[in-house]
Amino acid sequence: MQNRTPRPCPDCDASLTRRDFVRTLGGAAAVAMTPGLFPHVAWSAPKSTSAAETAAGRLFESLSESQRKEIAFPFEHQLRHKISANWHVTKPRIKDDFYSNEQRKLIDEIVRGVSSEEGYDLLTRQMQADSGGIGQYSIAVFGEPGSGQFEWLLTGRHLTLRADGDSVANTAFGGPIIYGHGESNPEKNLFHYQTKKANEVFAALDPKQRERALLDIAPQENEVPLQGDGGEFPGIAVGELSSDQKDLVEQVVKVILAPYRTEDVEEALALLKAGGGFEKLHLSFYKEGDLKDDQVWDIWRVEGPTFVWHFRGAPHVHTYVNIGRKA
Repeated sequence: MQNRTPRPCPDCDASLTRRDFVRTLGGAAAVAMTPGLFPHVAWSAPKSTSAAETAAGRLFESLSESQRKEIAFPFEHQLRHKISANWHVTKPRIKDDFYSNEQRKLIDEIVRGVSSEEGYDLLTRQMQADSGGIGQYSIAVFGEPGSGQFEWLLTGRHLTLRADGDSVANTAFGGPIIYGHGESNPEKNLFHYQTKKANEVFAALDPKQRERALLDIAPQENEVPLQGDGGEFPGIAVGELSSDQKDLVEQVVKVILAPYRTEDVEEALALLKAGGGFEKLHLSFYKEGDLKDDQVWDIWRVEGPTFVWHFRGAPHVHTYVNIGRKA
């Protein structure tokens, strides 16, 4: 049996701005697997009146002047554009005396608001496992509620969440998001179920298709620019697959989107459709980082003109997501 050295993780502290994304080249698994995803998709996005945004507005109004000096910024502040798998957007932790109990309840309400019911459970378990709970994470607010330019941001180890009320046009989730889990044993990792689902597609490919889908070296996890219609994408084109294989890809997309609220999911799917839909997606798997040398590929990527989902499962999970129209 060939032994592979686990991929190092120096990029736990790596960062990339959202502007860099644009400039470069220009629980939840229980979701119902109904066919025909796109015919029912309407352009629905979070609004300023959505549950998470309403709670974020109440949080903003509750902030004292001294609190605003620490965690409130202009909408286009550079911190809103920074991306990393492990960083704190502001110094105060949610657990600190800096926040009142009522403000901590509002923060929890926002996290619930941007998540599905299963997703909230999954993400809070991840925060507990990786950092000791949501109290160890940090938040910031950018702009002002009701102005059309407002975003709430949570960051910490292996998690970035946003609520923007569709302030960022043609962009799902309010900008790139991140999730992960520091457990190195894949069977104990909270997100390994997503790898199992993606590998169902690989198992359904014929030998020639596998040759195109399976590559040696993965891109860096934070290399997730939106390339638009003229982009070049790794792996096998979903448009070349059989109808049964395409259905499996649809299932993968449903599973990976399932932790998030319906409004964000619908916006992500509408943007995917605007980029040509599933036919324009590519799916790639990578030989490096096969943690158990079992050919269950732990690093994989789904990418198209308006959609990038890079899942790096080795040595533990870091996932970078960027969905939107190229600026």
